[in-house]
Amino acid sequence: MSTVADVVVVGGGVSGLTTALLLAERGLRVRVWSRDPAAATTSAVAGALWWPYRIEPEALVGDWSLETLRVYEELAAAPDETGVRMVAGVHGGERLSTLGPWARGLKDVSEVAEGLRVTLPLIDMPAHLRWLEERLRAAGGVVERRTVRGFAEAAAEARVVVNCTGLGSRELVPDPGVRPVRGQLVVVENPGVDEWFTEADPASSATTYFFPQPGRLVLGGTAEADDARTEPDPRTAEEIVARCARVRPEIAGARVVGHRVGLRPARDAGVRIEAEELPGGGLLVHNYGHGGAGVTVARGCARAAAQLVG
Repeated sequence: MSTVADVVVVGGGVSGLTTALLLAERGLRVRVWSRDPAAATTSAVAGALWWPYRIEPEALVGDWSLETLRVYEELAAAPDETGVRMVAGVHGGERLSTLGPWARGLKDVSEVAEGLRVTLPLIDMPAHLRWLEERLRAAGGVVERRTVRGFAEAAAEARVVVNCTGLGSRELVPDPGVRPVRGQLVVVENPGVDEWFTEADPASSATTYFFPQPGRLVLGGTAEADDARTEPDPRTAEEIVARCARVRPEIAGARVVGHRVGLRPARDAGVRIEAEELPGGGLLVHNYGHGGAGVTVARGCARAAAQLVG
């Protein structure tokens, strides 16, 4: 039998789990309904370097990002538990003058010939999602595998429903402004790379990045708007390895151990954090549309959504 709840959070990725954790730590009885286990969500695929990438609205994103940055800096004190480490690297082609006011919140940053050298949180997402679930359970929250076909289902069991369904919001809300931005990654054995690198080509759907994660090196990537293919494309994988090897030649010979595809949940109007009344009298709080930066704004957006819960 299901437990009684004050809040049902629909969606078990980083946004759903972080929002649920804040609510549970406030003393509310929280249940998370997720179609997929955390390890099978889009969040688990993320290369997960903290950076406000492909996310709007600009006026709000900076504060959400910096609030989340401060939390990750604290969590990095226990990387084996939290999955968060502070790692140095280079953002190719970037300059401080082209970034928003949020860039003033960066601590260890300098301009170099290649771009911007900075130490940032790099998150091992499978480990971080496990940590969030464990923290949530310790706070009394419950995570359940459940496919939701309408918010009324959740409203029948809690006075407040929080929508953190990401791409699922396109059908569930429904919100036609939600669209997939396909990201493909290649996972290789790390040939000794201990710093990250990223460079986006504004004129192309191709990006170049590599992130050293425990036991592996994650290579990317792509940002293919309105492309919902979830199968890895072999030619794209070869191109990703080749681009990364132009920056670090030793990557060319690294043994490939896996391929991943994630669909970033972009939204034309940017992130939606908003409350509305449900027909039966309950409250529906939205927290979706995080594009390519769900991990970057997770805590800031969770707090904003939790405030609307009341």
